Amino acid sequence: MNSKIVFFFMIMCCCSVTLFAQTNTGKKQTSTNPVFDGWYADPEGVVFGDKYWIYPTYSAPFEQQLYMDAFSSPDLVHWRKHPKVLSVENISWLRNALWAPAVIEANGKYYFYFGANNIYHESEVGGIGVAVADRPEGPFKDALGKPLIGKIVNGAQPIDQFVFKDDDGQYYMYYGGWGHCNMVKMGSDLISIVPFEDGTTYKEVTPENYIEGPFMLKHNGKYYFMWSEGDWTGPDYCVAYAIADSPFGPFKRVGKILEQDTKIANGAGHHSIIKGPGKDEWYIVYHRRPLGETDGNYRITCIDRMYFNKNGTIKPVKMTSGGIKASPLR
Repeated sequence: MNSKIVFFFMIMCCCSVTLFAQTNTGKKQTSTNPVFDGWYADPEGVVFGDKYWIYPTYSAPFEQQLYMDAFSSPDLVHWRKHPKVLSVENISWLRNALWAPAVIEANGKYYFYFGANNIYHESEVGGIGVAVADRPEGPFKDALGKPLIGKIVNGAQPIDQFVFKDDDGQYYMYYGGWGHCNMVKMGSDLISIVPFEDGTTYKEVTPENYIEGPFMLKHNGKYYFMWSEGDWTGPDYCVAYAIADSPFGPFKRVGKILEQDTKIANGAGHHSIIKGPGKDEWYIVYHRRPLGETDGNYRITCIDRMYFNKNGTIKPVKMTSGGIKASPLR
């Protein structure tokens, strides 16, 4: 055989081996569920710049929930932990039960809305607060020195807030536990609430079977209002949704999109939605409880794909252990 041909063949073999090694030793291309280690719940998934972020509750007994970590990723598969982006040191009125974050970017800053102290009566100090930082990894510091919403209105415990920006630039907050959901209009400073045009400040928008964990998404001109149903410590915890033509509703329940799978996990709920870089690429970020676990705080954060049907409804989400494929933002 010609020596030049032999040499070329050897080079090609070496290149093939190298490429094979890079493929098999490089970064993983699919995630697993949970997406990161630890007990974390109520995950707020969001995109800031060229990174995905998840801000979850540190899932522990209330007296230990005194801080929140955050996680960032370039592709939904490889996650970096940012410890204690918000903690008791920066919230003067926090006593226990810091949970259920909602984070937005606006006015050149990052606004972190949180529930604290798990109040049951008007005489207690607690409710929904807001902290601000210059970077998504914080450190976030309390902006008011008191709750933004610290009272019980329309029967809604002031917890589980979600802040939604409509196409006209107006921000609304949806919140509430105990089977009641209110919405309020945010001031331009995003650390205050202002009356609606009719002079009211709180509007109840509770749909059928609502318990807690509201989330709003706009898709093809329609408003998709989502929430959690069932007992957060039980296997029946799940996510349902409604579709409306207005951010004010009315929100008529369509059905469930996420619930337990007796082969994978139960207690699946308190979710958020992330838009991927694709034209109609959506991911649901949620917590669930591993099979056989009875500790109410044993919750882990997971991500699975979410798809819309052609008629605008949402397909039931298929829970997985294997997770999703990498989806880089750049």
